[in-house]
Amino acid sequence: MSVDTQAPPVAPPAALPSAATPPGGTPPPPKRPRGGRPPRGGRPPRVPKPPRRAPRPPKRYEPLTPQTVLVRGLLSVAAALLLAFGLNITVLSHVQHLVSQQLLGNEFRALLADGTAPVSEGDFDDVLLPDGAPVAIIDIPVIGVHEVVVEGTSSDVLKGGPGHRRDTVLPGQRGMSVLMGRASAYGGPFSRLQELAPGDTFTVRTGQGKQVFEVIGVRYAGDPTPKSPTAKESRLMLETARGAAFAPTGIAYVDARLRSDVQDSGLRQTTFTSLPPEDQAMATDTTTAWALVFALQFLVIVQVAGVWAFARLGAQKTWVVFVPVGLLAVLYVTNQLTLLLPNLL
Repeated sequence: MSVDTQAPPVAPPAALPSAATPPGGTPPPPKRPRGGRPPRGGRPPRVPKPPRRAPRPPKRYEPLTPQTVLVRGLLSVAAALLLAFGLNITVLSHVQHLVSQQLLGNEFRALLADGTAPVSEGDFDDVLLPDGAPVAIIDIPVIGVHEVVVEGTSSDVLKGGPGHRRDTVLPGQRGMSVLMGRASAYGGPFSRLQELAPGDTFTVRTGQGKQVFEVIGVRYAGDPTPKSPTAKESRLMLETARGAAFAPTGIAYVDARLRSDVQDSGLRQTTFTSLPPEDQAMATDTTTAWALVFALQFLVIVQVAGVWAFARLGAQKTWVVFVPVGLLAVLYVTNQLTLLLPNLL
């Protein structure tokens, strides 16, 4: 006689009543989705609609020839140069002007404190002043000008600030003094010069003290010029470009006479006939064209070396090494190009 040792089946646990179960114990029917549609699980899959237009075949480009690659490379370099040139003259030039003015101001204040500020074309030891040496500080409160004036008026010199024309005396001395300044680029220190009116006053501090000037008037090409100063008078003429920004159409002149005491004139070694052509108003500086040639050669060498490194070393190493060098070469070229522009721009 055998005994069945198998355990009886265990009934499944009863479902706990939920909040939605009525007292009778019968659960409610499942809710239908809004709109009376059956649940998604019961719907057959949708058949995709055929496209309205047949797909276009992929474009196939012909391989570039070496001539096409060369032309594209040259156009890319030219576009980069134009972009860098515009960025340099509209943005970076103002930063360079601010830095130059800070350094020039520190240098000239030290000369004033030591009593060795120049009062002629030579320094305290009668050595001819180099281009870019600080000689004065001009303050025109009416138009917000506070600039250190440097010796020389070439395009390269006027990047640092307003310049004093070498063949004229310093402001406040007997005779005629001429100061030139840019209207747009490199800070545009004389951009608002044409807003001056007769009777406005401003000061120029030199090694002989503070000189006070009064504006006589603003004039342009073709307007009558004031009478030349006598042997006991001092006159100052400010010059800048006239016209739209970065598109000069002429020269604007502001004439002023000294109201304070006239100072003795310093020795001038440069005359109007010996004044370099690049120091004239609206002149360009072509004496540094050789530097532009070397800058272009440096840029070409950097481009060739970058292509070689891209093929041999890969893109990552090439970008890390040649991007800073390439930017330096482009800025060097654009800086030399700005010297070919008018000095009053």
